[in-house]
Amino acid sequence: MRVSVIGGSTIRRAEAETAEELGRVLARRDHTVVCGGLGGVMEAVCRGASEAGGHTIGILPTDRRADANEYVEEAIATGLGHARNALVVMNGDAVVAVDGGGGTLSELGYASVYDRPTAGLGTHDAAHVEAVQTVEKAVEYVESAVSGER
Repeated sequence: MRVSVIGGSTIRRAEAETAEELGRVLARRDHTVVCGGLGGVMEAVCRGASEAGGHTIGILPTDRRADANEYVEEAIATGLGHARNALVVMNGDAVVAVDGGGGTLSELGYASVYDRPTAGLGTHDAAHVEAVQTVEKAVEYVESAVSGER
């Protein structure tokens, strides 16, 4: 399964640790990480997934693949700026949000529009976001939702 991981581009150490752990858990469960490909949560989740042998895809807002963080395995340059947020969500079977600001909020909106199961770790409160307290619960939620168990 592909899981779109969204979140803040500027984060504190606690959010970085959460995102890294999320990347490791997703990789160990053979899920591919899709993200925006830059810094913050995006870099941390890719670092965790990469260290655990996982696959990472970064859908960049710029027109240069070289702008991707060093842990992105497959960089997709779009030149679309924030409009690429829809592509980040559409290329995952589910979404996990960690922290985040306005860009994350727009991605959460796309997750609702495109009916992607969404787990949230310390992110915006929205009706379609399943608030969870741990990385394990986030991954369990999206796995269950995608498999049709919820």
